[in-house]
Amino acid sequence: MQTLNANTTVGDFVRENPNRARVFESLQIDYCCGGKVPLEQACKKQGLEPSAVLSQLEQCDQSGRSDSLVDADSMTLTELADHIEATHHAYLKEELPRLDFMTEKVAWVHGEHEPRLAQTRQAFLALKAELEPHMMKEERILFPIIRQLEQADGPLQFHCGSVANPIRQMEHEHDQAGGALGVLSESTDRYTPPEWACNTYRAMLDSLARLEADMHQHVHKENNVLFPKAIQLEAEVQKT
Repeated sequence: MQTLNANTTVGDFVRENPNRARVFESLQIDYCCGGKVPLEQACKKQGLEPSAVLSQLEQCDQSGRSDSLVDADSMTLTELADHIEATHHAYLKEELPRLDFMTEKVAWVHGEHEPRLAQTRQAFLALKAELEPHMMKEERILFPIIRQLEQADGPLQFHCGSVANPIRQMEHEHDQAGGALGVLSESTDRYTPPEWACNTYRAMLDSLARLEADMHQHVHKENNVLFPKAIQLEAEVQKT
């Protein structure tokens, strides 16, 4: 395991040890869409001292906790694509319709008491509209290309030209989804229920918080592991 360094990108920290994501999440440091940023820059954005964050990361490493976090970097590209579909895509396909109902109901019932619920509802709809076609494009176009690359024994030609082209689009859509997640978090005070919130309201906030946590892992595995490895593999395959 490499020596912890403030010049290392946030994404590489989590790529090497997925458990470190817990530290970044607790400090609200973006390790998925913002994973290509050095730790020092990410700390500056949040008003944090890099040495203090490095100390927390060291403690995290020593704790040895892993829970349900997987080591994406150790998987083959096919295994990782399969894992993303079976884990994160499957979760979203089940959870998005449920949250669609809940955000609509809570906004309708409690919107007069908490006007920001309308903003929460609109941000969720934007996120859902982004993610549903996004998953379809990954499953039907990008992931099959990546699997082909891993099985190739010589140069390949793709209708999209290069795997980098759909990857660029997927990363852009990740950024859009990240923006919607930011609005969801801000409009709900980091998913904190008011004292008067009913059980449905509280369940909605808990589910939105879980959605955000899952999206962080989901995007990290793609932006910081799967995508750069696929681009590197294509370059190697095209040379054979």
